[in-house]
This record gives sequence, C-alpha cells and structure tokens, in this order.
Amino acid sequence: MPLEESEAEEDRVSGAGSKPEDAAGAAGTRLEARETTRALGICFICGTLMISATVAAIYFLGTFGNTRSFPAHPGNSGNAGSNGDLSRYPADFLRDVVPIPCHSHNDYWRSEPLFSAIRAGCFGVEADVWHFDNDDDDEEDLLVGHDTAALTANRTFRSLYVDPLVGVLTLMNPQTPFYHETRRGVFDVDPEQTLVLLVDVKTDGAATWPRVLEQLEPLRSRGWLTRYEDGVVTRGPVTVVGTGNTPFGLLTQNSTYRDAFFDAPLESLGEEDEGGTSTSRGRKSADDNYDHTNSFYASTSFRDVIGPVSRGALSEDQLRMIRGQISGAHRRGLKARYWETPSWPVGTRNKLWRILVEEGADILNVDDLYAASQSVW
Repeated sequence: MPLEESEAEEDRVSGAGSKPEDAAGAAGTRLEARETTRALGICFICGTLMISATVAAIYFLGTFGNTRSFPAHPGNSGNAGSNGDLSRYPADFLRDVVPIPCHSHNDYWRSEPLFSAIRAGCFGVEADVWHFDNDDDDEEDLLVGHDTAALTANRTFRSLYVDPLVGVLTLMNPQTPFYHETRRGVFDVDPEQTLVLLVDVKTDGAATWPRVLEQLEPLRSRGWLTRYEDGVVTRGPVTVVGTGNTPFGLLTQNSTYRDAFFDAPLESLGEEDEGGTSTSRGRKSADDNYDHTNSFYASTSFRDVIGPVSRGALSEDQLRMIRGQISGAHRRGLKARYWETPSWPVGTRNKLWRILVEEGADILNVDDLYAASQSVW
C-alpha cells in the first residue's frame, strides 16, 4: 500500500468513534511528529557530512598541506636586498631549531628565501643563478630565479643568500672576552652542522662560475667556507656546491685549493647491490673523477633514472638500482641526493621519503618544509 494511503487509513481508523475535533487534533499531532522526525533526520545527515568534510580538511591541510609556514624572523630581512634586524637570532630565531637532512628545493620561491629553510631545520638550500653581461657595471650581480621571467634586479645571489648568511654567522660568532672562535654554523643546537648552499648555474658555466666565486668573498674572507687545501678538506659553516651548468674542469682547475665543490652525477656511480663491485673498480673511468676532495653531493633525477612509482611501491629492480647508486656515492665519500621525486599523492611521497632514508640517502629534496620538519612521513 502506498505511504499516503497507509497514513490516510491510519488516520481514519484512529479517528473512528471520536469527535471530529478530537480526530482532527490527533491527525495534526501525528503529522507534526512525522515532519519533525524527517527534519531531524535531514539535519543529522547534513551535520555528519559537514563534520566529516571539516575533519578531512583539517587533517589534510594541517598534516600534509603546504600552507603551513614558520614564524618569520625579526625585522624586514624578507625584503630582497635587506638583512633586516638580525640582533635576536642566536637567542630566539634559531635557538630551538634542530637541523634535519632536508634540502629546500627552489628555495628562492619561498616568501622568506633561506630563512624559511633554516627555521624549518633544513641544512640545504638552492639558488638558481643567472649571469648577464653589463658593460656599465664591473660588479655585475648574479640574479636569482626559476626562469628569466622571474628575474628582478633586486633579487640577487648576494642579497638573498651571501649577505644574509654573513649577517647570521656574524651574530653566531660574536667576538667577546669570552669567545674568539669563528667556526659556529647557523644552527645553535648543532653549531658544527654545515649549511649546504647549492648553486644551480643556469647561464653559460664558463662565464657564470667565476662570478659565483667572486661573490662568495665575504664568506671566504671570514673563513666560513668549507675548503680543500693541500690534500685536506676542512669543514666550514657553509659548504658551496655547484650544479647545473657548473663546469667540473673549471671548478677543479686549482689542484691545491678550492672552496666550492661539485654535484656529481649519481646515476653514473652505481655499483652492484649486495656487496657487488663498481663497474669502474679496477680501471680508470670518468666516474673515478668524483670524490670528497672535489665533490660534495652525488645527485640525479629520480623520475628520469629510477622511474615512476607504481601503486605507491618500488620494484625490486628499482630498489637494487637505488642501493647501488647510494653505495657508489658513499664509497667516494659523497652525499646521495635524489631530485624530482614524486610529490603527489602525498601518501606515495611520504612512503618514498621513508624508503630513501632507510636505504641510506643522505638528504631529502623537499618542497613541503612543514611536512619534512614534522616527520609526518
């Protein structure tokens, strides 16, 4: 029987023998009760959906999102070309920051280049540098940006990285009656930890690299650069690594001294897994050119060399390749790094981060500083 007929029959039977006004009142009461029940049911369903959506949004944004940021440092040092007020750094800004092995990919994109990374604890930052001839200026600046459309005159290698680092390290190494050293790095919790400044040369290497070395002079003159001298590598508060179009031959031209190192090609350093030997062991090859005296990182594109991640898991062949490459890097005293790792889905990204760390990768290439620093993976 249809719902309407059933309700009508119920009303007719219940109303038999009653006065018309009593029957009408009872029918109205039942109708109001049914409408109230329906309204409550709809409200319950809508409320449940809204709560579920809110919880999901909070979980996603708070745990995995890239919208979280770290407290800004004092002053206006976020403005290009300004160091800002750094006077409180040792006590406040970096007092409780524990350095973690993460590299701030495309660091110059962040609202606070350099500072966002070190506040998160990342001890690796990246600057894409461009050199353009200027006949009217003997002190040509190196511009920093992802591509030429993003370049502006005030966003320079010196203003965004060299000068701010000088400011921070000056305050971390005060010359007082109680302290006369100059070896403390940017992290107060671990002053021996070096900060890796990865310089990705975008223009002609032969013309650009000498400019990079020139503009590092404020750090060099204060003894703050990691250097190779007379066969010995001495670690400093800042380690400069050249990548991109950086010319290896020019970087290693001086055989007795250098204070910048190379980003070696990890894909060519692979060894057989499970204690196998290097393909280059026992004979001279291009791969044998890279060691801890001239290189710091050994890096490669995960996407191009290791390949796609199927259903959130790596194949045995992929794991074998990763282990062999990391082993080859470590045998040469280099730090293994993969870039262009999957960033989405977040679950796949996090799982891959765990795998790389477990397999011995020395630093994670990250875009989401918050997720990396909170170890939500």
